[in-house]
Amino acid sequence: MKDTVHSMSTTPNTEAVHGNGEALPVEESPAKLKLRGWLNRHLKIKMTDGRVLTGAFLCTDRDANVILGSCSEFLSEEHTEARALGLVMVPGRHIVTIHLDA
Repeated sequence: MKDTVHSMSTTPNTEAVHGNGEALPVEESPAKLKLRGWLNRHLKIKMTDGRVLTGAFLCTDRDANVILGSCSEFLSEEHTEARALGLVMVPGRHIVTIHLDA
């Protein structure tokens, strides 16, 4: 039995393989398309404890956990001094808002 690894690539998935081996077109939901559009874009995430994280959106999961690359942390929205964190996983239960960072 062959294991299959699924990943979110930057190219849309236009085909799925039916049980008999034939390819069928796949329609992606608007939410999935929105997330795909966010890949590698900089996000600003406000957390329940007041901290603000900014970094490149890499992926998410069913629990709304978010992985950010090249992440920086600010103690609040008013603080301008950042602390470099690198690669982080932000638990979905601690996310208050997510914005595309300009």
